[in-house]
Amino acid sequence: MNKRQFTYIPQGGVCSRQMIIDIENDVITNLEIVRGCQGNSQGVAALIKGMAVDEAISRLEGITCGSKKTSCPDQLAQALKKLKVES
Repeated sequence: MNKRQFTYIPQGGVCSRQMIIDIENDVITNLEIVRGCQGNSQGVAALIKGMAVDEAISRLEGITCGSKKTSCPDQLAQALKKLKVES
């Protein structure tokens, strides 16, 4: 079994301040988003639980928030991409 926990500090001025991601065998088993929009953070965490890392990246990457070039979901995709490079 390949279990990992990865902590990521979002960039680009998004609301969330930290993402703690648990992965097992390239499947997201848990996500905790520190700060940010509480309802959206809980919703994203619930939706990606059980999702393959590559699927989450493809669904979330490129989402923007208002006039920002990124968003909390996009930052989650960036975190997952970084996790793949480091593993």
